[in-house]
Amino acid sequence: MKETRLMLAAAALNQTPMDWDNNLQNIKDAITEAINNKIQLLLLPELCITGYGCEDMFLSPWLSEVAFEKLLQVKEWCENITVAVSLPVFLEGKVYNTACVIKNKEIKGFTAKQFLANDGLHYEPRWFTPWPANEVKQFEMQGQTYQIGDIIYEEQGVKYAFEICEDAWRPNRPAERHMPKGVQLILNPSASHFALSKTDVRYRLVVDASKKYQCAYMYANLLGNEAGRVIYDGEVLIAQNGKLIRRNELLCFKNVDLEYAEVCFSDKPEIAEVIDYLPPIDENKELIAALSLGLFDYMRKSRSRGFVLSLSGGADSSLCAVAVAEMVRRGVESLGLLGFVAKLQMFSIRDAAYIEDQSPENAQKELVNRLLTCAYQGTVNSSDDTFNSAKQLAESIGAKFYSWTIDNEVIGYTSKIEAALERPLTWEQDDITLQNIQARVRAPAIWMLANINNALLLATSNRSEASVGYATMDGDTAGSISPIAGIDKSFIRQFLIWAQQELGYEGLQYVNNLQPTAELRPSSEEQTDEKDLMPYPVLNQIERLAFYNRYSPKEVFAILNEQKVAAPEQLQNWINKFYTLWSRNQWKRERYAPSFHLDDYNVDPRSWLRFPILSGGFKEELAALNQQ
Repeated sequence: MKETRLMLAAAALNQTPMDWDNNLQNIKDAITEAINNKIQLLLLPELCITGYGCEDMFLSPWLSEVAFEKLLQVKEWCENITVAVSLPVFLEGKVYNTACVIKNKEIKGFTAKQFLANDGLHYEPRWFTPWPANEVKQFEMQGQTYQIGDIIYEEQGVKYAFEICEDAWRPNRPAERHMPKGVQLILNPSASHFALSKTDVRYRLVVDASKKYQCAYMYANLLGNEAGRVIYDGEVLIAQNGKLIRRNELLCFKNVDLEYAEVCFSDKPEIAEVIDYLPPIDENKELIAALSLGLFDYMRKSRSRGFVLSLSGGADSSLCAVAVAEMVRRGVESLGLLGFVAKLQMFSIRDAAYIEDQSPENAQKELVNRLLTCAYQGTVNSSDDTFNSAKQLAESIGAKFYSWTIDNEVIGYTSKIEAALERPLTWEQDDITLQNIQARVRAPAIWMLANINNALLLATSNRSEASVGYATMDGDTAGSISPIAGIDKSFIRQFLIWAQQELGYEGLQYVNNLQPTAELRPSSEEQTDEKDLMPYPVLNQIERLAFYNRYSPKEVFAILNEQKVAAPEQLQNWINKFYTLWSRNQWKRERYAPSFHLDDYNVDPRSWLRFPILSGGFKEELAALNQQ
């Protein structure tokens, strides 16, 4: 085989469903950058014309028609370059997820996805039809005839073909049949969601494939918070014969992140540049990178002007505050101060100039001050410890901070009900009622601040609380977005210690010395979350075994008992409590504000885990456990 060298590039794009102007501008910018760098073949992510997260809109034929019109616009930008750009194609009542190859302003064909993702977050078979292997058809659109299917393409004598995202994750992947046909390069346009440590799996998938099939492999993922719940890390990978040639920095704040390399194709290809070492994954760094980018995109794409937070001084609200501060720090680091301010589209030229004149530290605090408003809403049951924790953290990051008490509102509601019932409410008889009213009366005032600021109200529930319903509906669950509802409490607590030590958020020293508590009962009772529930590490283990590993209550008990997590009777009680609370509180999980998917699973019924609102509540299964 004669030697051929190709300049290859792949670009991550920050797209938004059906935001045609934004999506096409990002595509055009990527193509322009590629042309300026003399790229011969450019790969763009999955469904980048429409956005991946259009959901049931994919079932509307007009969406594919508009996407095709946009494709014809893109075609005209592809002078002296080959570009792979993805879109849905509607044919004979079916929708196909396709990658289109444009070469020098000419459409060469459409490759349709063979395997559809149907687990976890994904419901692709609801919208798309899988394409059969080795089948190629013709279709007509606007008077032109095109090829669609399992096509082998060629660039400068180099044969290439596609695996579209999920295609590469299956044992009988398309690469298995491409290689005997002489394919030397595989392109993978993807919409692969972020999850902690997932990048390592994805990296090995690409590099190992390039080794197994002795080929070059190029991968491009979406970037940012595309549609609300799912965050994409924007990973770009170029590998050949088991060696990684290019990889970008993940979770950046850019609209377009392009990587390129010259790749040699021959019997024994020369691989000039190799990335020999990848730093080990730090899930704390991954979490804050994804969380801060997710918040940034959610804010700007919803055209909001910042965030409002009921800052209790506890772990969950403290993490939300730090995430906004990190959003500012990372955004400025990625885009530059003026680039960050310009992308927000909420500051005047005078404001931008004022912020630019500050020292870096003061500019950071000024931006946080304009983007985050916090309020501590105390009661007679609140402590000085949590007030100081909230105040010191807010001041240390530069957030606006207000403080007021809500005792008069609590008394007002309580006295109305006491008069109606003609009896006093007591902690002995009305414990949950008296706890919940405190959480609920905090909502109206904090919502007022959010409305006044045209800002997003951050709800602070975590995954551990969501699993057992340890939250007051329409109280601490109130919010526009629930960014940390996909993270368990144990992870949050260790993360805050890491953030204090590694990121320098010294304002966290106060919360890191506190036991998590709702502070809704009289202080004499020394209420803590774990006293009300169970130790958080145990709760998280039960949850994961039950709904990620899908074990029965008896199996969960057997596994944890073998690990000697607790005395058998105590463990039995905790498992009974978990399943009972889980079943009873599905209705709450249905009503949580939209949450981000950050771990390898979550309990959001609108994305990862569906469960009936009304059920048998595991009565028979728990009875079997208790008889054991």
